[in-house]
Parts: sequence; C-alpha cells; structure tokens
Amino acid sequence: MKKIVLLLCLAVMAFSAQAHNCPNEMKAIDAKLASGPTLAAADMGKVKSLRADGEKLHKEGKHTESMKALGDAKKLLGI
Repeated sequence: MKKIVLLLCLAVMAFSAQAHNCPNEMKAIDAKLASGPTLAAADMGKVKSLRADGEKLHKEGKHTESMKALGDAKKLLGI
C-alpha cells in the first residue's frame, strides 16, 4: 500500500513540475524575441500567436496544450 501511495505522490509531483515549466518556456521565448531573431514576418506572427496561446492555456490550467503551443513557438525560433 505504501508503494502505491508513493508512486501516486511521485506522479502528482511530476505533473506539477511540468505545469510550472510553462513560465520558463515563455521566458525563453521572450528572451529570444528580445534578441531580434531573423524570421519571416509570417513566422514571427505565428511565434507571437503561439506564445500568447501558450500563456492563455497556462492560465486556464491546460498545461499540456500550453507546452505544445510553446514548444511549437520554440521550434520556429530555433530554440
């Protein structure tokens, strides 16, 4: 029984750690945007849109979707 409780606690902590990573991903995107990356206007618009979507989803508690949007933005930025 103790092993099950321990595994459940570890799973909750892992999810919680991922949920709190959204702000770090947003900071990385913001830092890259501040450095003036060379992107096509369409790609820059998409990055900014994905970044905004990621923040909105994070605030709504949809961390998996937030991380996907932020990851897509990072790919476009090359980070």
